[in-house]
Amino acid sequence: MTLFHVLILAIIQGLAELLPVSSSAHVILAEKLMGFDPSAPDMTFLLVMLHTGTMFAVIVYFWKSWKKTYFSSWESFKKQALFIIVATGITGVLGLTLQAIIKHVFFGGASNFEIEQLFSNTKLMATALAAAGILIILSSRLDKGQTGEITLGRASMIGAVQALCLPFRGFSRSGATISTSLFLGISRQKAEEFSFALAVVLTPAVIAKEFYRLIHTQSLQHTQISQLMVPSLAGMIFSFIAGLVALKWLSAWLEHGRWYLFGIYCLVFAGVVLLLG
Repeated sequence: MTLFHVLILAIIQGLAELLPVSSSAHVILAEKLMGFDPSAPDMTFLLVMLHTGTMFAVIVYFWKSWKKTYFSSWESFKKQALFIIVATGITGVLGLTLQAIIKHVFFGGASNFEIEQLFSNTKLMATALAAAGILIILSSRLDKGQTGEITLGRASMIGAVQALCLPFRGFSRSGATISTSLFLGISRQKAEEFSFALAVVLTPAVIAKEFYRLIHTQSLQHTQISQLMVPSLAGMIFSFIAGLVALKWLSAWLEHGRWYLFGIYCLVFAGVVLLLG
């Protein structure tokens, strides 16, 4: 894998991660087209590093609005923190339960099963993309510019939907959580802020998991891990820049009622994945 390959994947990741079109589906397909194995530990590690770059882009982009919403007072911080903790906790419990069900029902409880094995299944990825596209289009049609706020019940439902994004690459996390918020009558701005606040909380756990997986895998030596760090760090920087561009794009389309266009794109891209997969 060359630095050029990393640059291509970083730009794709940075743009697609923060747009509701599933970065994983785009990156995995790009990896396949370039002859890489998306389920390989080194590629998974690179993907996590690219996710780290976009996480920092989210923090930089939303910091000013989060200060007004989440850090305006101690009471506001406690209330919003509770919503985020509850949503993330539900995501974790349901996500792990779903992975256990997949392992025992579809893989016979194999001890060596890892959820990353699903990432190479293009049919499953295309189905998840199509489902996300339909969800986005429906939420856009039902969105009448509501002004609702996040509540504990709504945060719980958003967290439950977010759990579906963990095992199914293609089911866009931002697309699913923002769409669910719109279905629940939450304002567009609040939906966007809450969705990406959840992303910032969830991403470090994913990074830690993949670091553990990479270090303990038998297919990579410590010297190889060191060799991965430089191109991965470069990719993180590129994905950070691309992520800032993507967030401005998403905010503009969401605010001006063009949210449904992302759904149409997901449906089209699902067909592309099937065709090229």
